[in-house]
Amino acid sequence: MPGLIKILSGLRRRLQYWLRDLTLKLGMGRTFFKKAKGARILVYHGICAGDHLRFNSLFITLETFDAHLQFYKKHFNIVSLDDFYQQRFSDERFNICLTFDDGFANNFKYVLPLLKRYGIPATFFITGIREAGYDILWNDFLTIGSKSGPGKIVFREEEFVKNRLGRYVSAKNKKPLAIILRNSDFSVKAEFMQSFNSLFSFRNSVADDYWLQMTPEQIKKLSESKWATIGSHGYYHSDLDKIDWNEASEEMKKSKQYLEQLTCKVVKALAFPYGSYSRNLIEKAKNTGYSQLLAISFPFEEDKTDATLKERITINPFISVYNQMHAIIRGNYD
Repeated sequence: MPGLIKILSGLRRRLQYWLRDLTLKLGMGRTFFKKAKGARILVYHGICAGDHLRFNSLFITLETFDAHLQFYKKHFNIVSLDDFYQQRFSDERFNICLTFDDGFANNFKYVLPLLKRYGIPATFFITGIREAGYDILWNDFLTIGSKSGPGKIVFREEEFVKNRLGRYVSAKNKKPLAIILRNSDFSVKAEFMQSFNSLFSFRNSVADDYWLQMTPEQIKKLSESKWATIGSHGYYHSDLDKIDWNEASEEMKKSKQYLEQLTCKVVKALAFPYGSYSRNLIEKAKNTGYSQLLAISFPFEEDKTDATLKERITINPFISVYNQMHAIIRGNYD
């Protein structure tokens, strides 16, 4: 029965999306955007020229992103993250703030020129992974490497096999390798990347749009644009709520120091990797000097009254531009 309910729910959602697209083709639906009031922070990740779902289910194409920006300019009021926190909103239009997570080089390559063209501000949440000596995040290394990797690997004397989705899981208990690494300190993630660097040899065959991190020079140039603000996304892109408390505290501190030394600007915003945090982490982040804390949803009741904490909605690469705009105003994908 639960499986049938899930199927019916999916069919209902697809029908809703189809009907909304139909109203656009019929020249209807403009009233929805004119009457919309409120504010929302959006979160994008990677932007690529094509085949956006090849490795990452959060990427969108450059063409789609351009279409988003054109729609925003026509129907929304776009504000900076600072303006959002100060509630400098329009009473005439729905207000949105654009943010980008993970620090992909494709953000510098594709996003910045479009922000300049349309005059749109955005905040980029970047890790300190480049200072740590890596040009890729551990999770991208695993995801892309898994595509070309063998059917079975051994790490730390534990055997992992590919499941039907092509992801490595423990042969012993079926636990995904991605979850094991996510819950581990970076020393374990680094050991994994070093151990499989030769076996996962995708750098010459996979376009760097899918994985390459911004260089320090690119981060610095990005910060110099009047359309861009730099924020922290942790130092190693670890799940700060899953790793050792002292490690998590050090990551928040080191990331802030790295980005501030690089940009010569105060970094006051932190987007928790994976949207994962605890109330203790919130307080530690504040004590570290962060006054703008970004999550995806609020797991704690007191979060709703914490002025430093804001929710965001993640852009959905699987739906049309028009349906995405509806979801932004509604605040969900139901």
